[in-house]
Amino acid sequence: MKKRILVSRQFPDAGISLLKKEDFLLTIWEKQRPMTQNELIEQAKSHDAILCTLTDRIDKHFLEQCSLLEIISQFAVGYDNIDIDMATRLGIPVGFTPDAMSEATADIAFGLMIAVARKMFFLHKTIIKGQWGYFNPTGNLGIELKNKTLGIFGLGRIGVKMAQRCKNAYNMDIIYHNRTRDKDAEKLLNASYVEFDDLLSKSDVLSVHCALTKETKEIFNGTAFKKMKPSAIFINTARGPIHHEKDLAHALQKGDIWGTGLDVTNPEPMQQDNPLLSMENACILPHVGSGTIEARNQMSVLAATNIIQFYKNRQVPHIVNPEVLEHLIPET
Repeated sequence: MKKRILVSRQFPDAGISLLKKEDFLLTIWEKQRPMTQNELIEQAKSHDAILCTLTDRIDKHFLEQCSLLEIISQFAVGYDNIDIDMATRLGIPVGFTPDAMSEATADIAFGLMIAVARKMFFLHKTIIKGQWGYFNPTGNLGIELKNKTLGIFGLGRIGVKMAQRCKNAYNMDIIYHNRTRDKDAEKLLNASYVEFDDLLSKSDVLSVHCALTKETKEIFNGTAFKKMKPSAIFINTARGPIHHEKDLAHALQKGDIWGTGLDVTNPEPMQQDNPLLSMENACILPHVGSGTIEARNQMSVLAATNIIQFYKNRQVPHIVNPEVLEHLIPET
């Protein structure tokens, strides 16, 4: 019997065309809005696999209703929308798309850093408002990045690429904090491991690239911002809930830090009256870190390949919970 695959978005054809070439029956959600969770559940109940993304809530409630799913393949590098423990207990492998978006997201982090340092978003708005007036030698001054210290919170694939950009472009010193030390990355970047409080106090630019977990949720809060330099820039391109947004706005208003660049917000989407949007030293983007043709195509290919290889040989090339595969019986 042909396997039925639910595709929760109109993902790039680079991956969908691979699924179409296989012996699958595809159901692709074509409306210009996400499915509600109830719609997602009703659709998934009659399918064997789902290709989903971060805004699809694959939580305990979903999994209880759709426990017969054979594989979940996520179109994202993150998977905090999925109850991994529950999926594992049910024997459902969860695939994801690591590294496909690393270059694109590092570009966004790097770009936000420069934009904040030079108040680019704010100054662009002055033109729109008709406020481009006379030359003021001391007005709207930014800061330079050369020879500053970059702190990375979560020195993984994206963090390494961000660090390389900063080191090559601005000769920045690299410090980082991870759950465990990465000796290879230290050697590659001449980076130094520091404790979290030292990361806060020593970074001129602090860029977040960690996963969202119970331990990292809102770890960047009022207490953390007060430990940072008043000249520091806070960048978050990972997950919005890693920072406490009201505390961040308050820190900017009080001058606890220089500025912030966000590609992710807490919550999402950000409301248009959010005070951060009108602040001089804040640059906000609507979660577009992976938004390049190359990255999205590669994500689509990896997500599709996880499903294809699962049904061909019971392997998932990029898997969150590999222990599940050990207990699967090969299809005959």
